Amino acid sequence: MTHRKQRALPLLLALCLTLSLTVQASAAKADAALPDTARTVLTTVQSPQVGSIGGEWAVLGLARSGYAVPETWYQSYYAAVEAHVKACRGVLHEKKYTEYSRLILALSAIGKDPRNVAGYDLTAPLGDFEKTVWQGVNGPIWALIALDCRNYPVPQTPQAKTQATRQMYVDEILSRQLDNGGWSLSGSAADPDLTAMALQALAPYRTQTAVAQSVDRGLTCLSALQNRDGTFSAQGEANAESTAQVIAALCALDLSPEDPRFIKNGHTLLDGLLTFRRSDGSFLHTAGGGGSSQMATEQALLALTALDRTEAEQKGLYQMTDAADLTGGSSAQGLPGKHADVTPVPVTTPGKTFSDITGHPNQTAIGALAARGIINGMTETTFAPDDTMTRAQFAAIVVRGLGLPQKAGSAFSDVKAVDWFAPYVGTACAYGIVNGRSAAVFDPNGTITRQEAAVMVARAARLCGLETDLDDDAVRDILAQFTDYPTAADWAKEGLAFCYRQGILEDSALTIRPTAHILRCEIAQMLYNLLGSAQLL
Repeated sequence: MTHRKQRALPLLLALCLTLSLTVQASAAKADAALPDTARTVLTTVQSPQVGSIGGEWAVLGLARSGYAVPETWYQSYYAAVEAHVKACRGVLHEKKYTEYSRLILALSAIGKDPRNVAGYDLTAPLGDFEKTVWQGVNGPIWALIALDCRNYPVPQTPQAKTQATRQMYVDEILSRQLDNGGWSLSGSAADPDLTAMALQALAPYRTQTAVAQSVDRGLTCLSALQNRDGTFSAQGEANAESTAQVIAALCALDLSPEDPRFIKNGHTLLDGLLTFRRSDGSFLHTAGGGGSSQMATEQALLALTALDRTEAEQKGLYQMTDAADLTGGSSAQGLPGKHADVTPVPVTTPGKTFSDITGHPNQTAIGALAARGIINGMTETTFAPDDTMTRAQFAAIVVRGLGLPQKAGSAFSDVKAVDWFAPYVGTACAYGIVNGRSAAVFDPNGTITRQEAAVMVARAARLCGLETDLDDDAVRDILAQFTDYPTAADWAKEGLAFCYRQGILEDSALTIRPTAHILRCEIAQMLYNLLGSAQLL
């Protein structure tokens, strides 16, 4: 038995090395393909308009890819959206409510609020359950993806026969799953595109047992549908769009595109997608197609972007709490229920960055806050992203981040009037964001733990108009996915649960680490996510 173990170990190491090299090779292929495809989309779509081709998917793909796009391009698109919405008086379609969902996604990606476009709330129709599901399962699928992209509340729609809830849309998608685990608009044959879309919509709800089981069945179905060259087919023909949707689904589920279930005859999903790629970065619809397909190219851009963001450990393709205004202006006004003193902070130093955050997972967040003067570096050129943060530093950035007017005075013996942080500590305490260690001591140089940061950010969120109250059952359901949640202090659990539910804290890790000291980069990301959710960016 010992000899077998000794022989097995080298084989296991070799298998791990091979898999690692496969992942690295695929990542390199995606990195190489993305810029060319983004450039092709930008060159082809010179004047983006409202529409599924040359419109929302192109805007969404470019915005989420990080590819350098002129502000005027996004400005042109937003102007076209406003004109279209005005022309149709806010009614995009009488029956196809995916028209609203698609526009919500594109607007969210460029940092615009779909709840106020030329005076119309484009999320409002999604509060009507019957009308949203009328066109089939793709209705609730895209309604969920759209509402969840920036955690928009389900709008209350008084004229609706049935007021929708998120859970109703989840249950509707589950009820439409076929016996073979897939989804289809009609018939019993699973459609890979629709199955992949359903999995993307269900991804945030996997803590529900029924959803987790449904997702597993869906993945099994997709694996069985995959062709031997890594591609997927629709109507009997392998095509780029179907393959791209499956890649996006795996990324949404935090699964590697090199998942063994999706490697066929040595070909990965990315290998399959790239069979449709042309030398200029465009994509064919089918391998034998007569020329580049704009729809295929735009869908491939979305898949490559999803892969790139996954590799860089950034927010997912449709997780847009990190989206900033790409038009050069700011539509940020804050939520209706925010405290009157909370105000959006404008960009004062565009392009501000630091030498030690290049390629860092939190680079976007740090740069966005630095450009607004909310957060500073440790020197003029360095940020020190992996250093801890003091209580005084936290008070300063949260006060700046919320644009709060400074309030003089402090009751703490260790906070002197001449200290640089005195007005920030006084202000943060006055608004109930932070407390002292005791009635007399603030401990300005003390470091902050992850659970302390979550509680303070939750208090700030309440000022921003976000609903932070959760009952005990909701707190337990949210935190139960983390193996160490019992080690969190009772006073911190609601704040932690809120931050995970709102997407302020990333929930992909298996642990909370509540008592670990939080890092400067993590605080920056939390505040950035909060300001995004509160419509203050």
